[in-house]
Amino acid sequence: MQSTLQNINPSTLLFVVPEEEWRNLHDMLEQIIDLITRRNANDANCEWIESEAARKLLGISPKTWQNYRDQRLIPFSQIGRKIYVNRADLDAFLRQHQIPSRK
Repeated sequence: MQSTLQNINPSTLLFVVPEEEWRNLHDMLEQIIDLITRRNANDANCEWIESEAARKLLGISPKTWQNYRDQRLIPFSQIGRKIYVNRADLDAFLRQHQIPSRK
């Protein structure tokens, strides 16, 4: 039997799996895909960008950006003279100031 299996192309093998086990496996794979998708989305929101890039993304002047930081409108981190902003915080700020469309 072992020698017979060695001569079979792996892409031509078929397996018989009970339906319940197949459904369980399928559900588990869907859960894994969902977890990976959510993790990738979370990773994208954990991106830290430099102050200048954040200011340009918002389309505001350096003075306005300084006022936003002074008023603590957007959370930021400062290491020495370098300022960093979390992309998720910028997205939240933009959502808070979103003006809904007229229907």
